[in-house]
Amino acid sequence: MNDQEWTRSSYCADNACVEVAVLDDDRVAMRDSKNRDSEPIIFTRPDWAGFLAWIEEGTLVAFKIDNCLPV
Repeated sequence: MNDQEWTRSSYCADNACVEVAVLDDDRVAMRDSKNRDSEPIIFTRPDWAGFLAWIEEGTLVAFKIDNCLPV
């Protein structure tokens, strides 16, 4: 998965950020920039949109990784 084009926010001042990549099958992968060799979390597009909405609304209290699809 390291051959994907990973991006991170321009607000990231150091290496303590998350990075995202759009996969060939249109899913979205998210990983910790401090631990790039760990398995990323994979989202379908609708789930990614919902995740971002929770963040923007400030309603994200806890994130259940169980709801994501495996790589």
